[in-house]
Amino acid sequence: MTSLLILNGPNLNLLGTRQPEVYGDTTLEQIEAMCIDKGRVAGCNVSCFQSNHEGELIEAIHAARNTYDGIILNAGAYTHTSVALMDAISSVGVPVIELHLSNIHAREEFRHKSYIAPVAIGQICGFGPKGYTLAIEAMLGHLEKTG
Repeated sequence: MTSLLILNGPNLNLLGTRQPEVYGDTTLEQIEAMCIDKGRVAGCNVSCFQSNHEGELIEAIHAARNTYDGIILNAGAYTHTSVALMDAISSVGVPVIELHLSNIHAREEFRHKSYIAPVAIGQICGFGPKGYTLAIEAMLGHLEKTG
């Protein structure tokens, strides 16, 4: 059975109360439940992990190498700063979709640069929590196509 990891970075544990005008009022727990339900309907296992610590995110990517078929990564602010996350993704050979709740290209200039995008199979941003289910569909389509 296909297995996906939903990996969320810093400050995403505060969803629902953190800048709702930017990120909405849906909590991380609600997003995780939505992803698990989406996976169940699609016939795949979905696991979720969140950390505010870059090293823990890197460890989760490393561990995904022999456990998951794909990763959906909302790296939060680490998207714009972390060469280490980029290198971890490059090292494990697991396809990654970069995800953001807000449209990072319509925000502050520093958010336009992504270190994740060059090593991801694609990027979904600006669709709020719906982006997570879109990413699951996209990843499953990619995995089906690549066999």
